[in-house]
Amino acid sequence: MNIEEFSFNLPEKLIAQRPCEPRDNSRMMVVDRSRQTIECRHFYNLPDYFHHDDVLVINNSKVIPARLYGTKTTGGTIEILLLSEISRNLNAHRQWEVLVRPGKRVRPGTTIVFDENSHAEIVKRVSDKKWILTFHTNGDFETFLTIHGTAPLPPYIKRKKHSPDAPYDLERYQTVYASMPGSVAAPTAGLHFSPDILKDLENLGTRIIPVTLHVGYGTFLPIETESIENHTMETEYYEIDRLNAITLNKAHRITAVGTTSTRVLESATDENGMIPAMKGRTDLFIYPGYHFRKVDRLITNFHLPRSSLFLLVCAFAGKDLVMEAYEQAVREGFRFYSYGDCMLIV
Repeated sequence: MNIEEFSFNLPEKLIAQRPCEPRDNSRMMVVDRSRQTIECRHFYNLPDYFHHDDVLVINNSKVIPARLYGTKTTGGTIEILLLSEISRNLNAHRQWEVLVRPGKRVRPGTTIVFDENSHAEIVKRVSDKKWILTFHTNGDFETFLTIHGTAPLPPYIKRKKHSPDAPYDLERYQTVYASMPGSVAAPTAGLHFSPDILKDLENLGTRIIPVTLHVGYGTFLPIETESIENHTMETEYYEIDRLNAITLNKAHRITAVGTTSTRVLESATDENGMIPAMKGRTDLFIYPGYHFRKVDRLITNFHLPRSSLFLLVCAFAGKDLVMEAYEQAVREGFRFYSYGDCMLIV
């Protein structure tokens, strides 16, 4: 299949720059695959679509404050986005793979200063955009990130350096149930859940089961290959514990919150349809033609054209129906991408 088949035009004004307040007031498009119907609701209507024997799977990964700004010893501001940790030692030295901007201003040996007690040193270039850095911090690295880091918002959400929205974004670019630090992008379908919605679902008897997938920066990237079959995904860490695996294997109907929860479930399910307790890494790429083994329903945001996320949604609901839903969403002014509205596919 050619990636151009999964392109669409989106007015820039529909790219949400701030989330809906309160969280559960986002609009929700309900797409029914069997009836081929599209209905417009709000996220606070979500419990209307659940029963006492349902299982809702959430991704409990927590976004770390992965965007940093430092200064070269020779002057000039450098922006760093943490991608994945490579190594650590007891002296608070951490080595990370990162994106550096502007990359032309650094080379191996360049020192980037954050304060009088914290700096990073460029070790080597990995690719045109990626570098290895060693961080030297006085004390706990997580504390260093809390002090100096900001939310790693995607590039289509426009913020200035040291934006007054930074504290707000640290709170809102995070699900209310996030508990496992490790993501450099939010599992955005979960941003709509409020404590009240979760309580309403539990009161119905719906089981809420957490899994973990630490979302990488690759989730933002469009597919560059002409043939989608030639695209490769970057690996991401995931985890399912024993008790939750037991519940999932007994589930009558599973609703996955987001493409990340979907990829965990589909990656972990064996040829007999069973999910073991496990920790691992996945590069599962789901696109039209894929046979879903575990996920029955999906809650997901409106995604970028030509992205692996959009292809997963097309695989789940059918390309024609998804394209029709997106066209209607544009006509009716739905808000797109990370801070935007969502759809429930049943």
